[in-house]
Amino acid sequence: MKGIAYGVGVGPGDPELMTLKAVRLIKENRVIAVPGKIAEESVAYKIAAAAAPEISDKELIAVDMPMTRDREILAAAHRKGAELIESYLDKGLNVVFLTLGDPTVYCTFSYLQHILEADGYKVELVSGIPSFCAAAARLGTSLTEWDEQLHILPALHSAEDVSQLSGNCVLMKSASHMKEVKDALARSGRGVQAVENCGMDSEKIYRSAEEIPDEAGYFTLVIAKEK
Repeated sequence: MKGIAYGVGVGPGDPELMTLKAVRLIKENRVIAVPGKIAEESVAYKIAAAAAPEISDKELIAVDMPMTRDREILAAAHRKGAELIESYLDKGLNVVFLTLGDPTVYCTFSYLQHILEADGYKVELVSGIPSFCAAAARLGTSLTEWDEQLHILPALHSAEDVSQLSGNCVLMKSASHMKEVKDALARSGRGVQAVENCGMDSEKIYRSAEEIPDEAGYFTLVIAKEK
């Protein structure tokens, strides 16, 4: 029998927001995979370790997921990562892959999932609290009311789309293009708030576009609402 690959969301950063199911899977399984070059330095690992200290006794797999837009480099990294996981699944061991937020929202595990399933392996996804829900709660604001639309956008690719959309917008992974994002939001006339490193010790809250620094960190999530 081959093992099962679990894509497990650990939530946005606060260990208390991890689900009971995520903690149980960590406790019950021997092999834990995390994105990055060194497992213990992964943000997902650090979040999980605070909620399930047992993880330090597990066999850890570091799956390198390079930060690049080069599709050939990415495809090679995804194939290599999938084959590493498959080497454990072939031994009948389950692999619990930890990922920030929810595994169904702009998640690198999705690319591994496609390869694993195409190769005949079973994959199960375990939902976690999405970063935009946690950020909205931290800001004390709703994402939608009545008949408002909600658009979840990767800022890297879609900042310019904001001014053309109706409803409220969430811009994820905004940091590398923050100045362009702020310019696009200014043209849209929306009210802007943001959370950097939501739920982590380094969390910062911004109540306007002007407050958000152009050099804001990678885990900066922007919520833009129609006035």
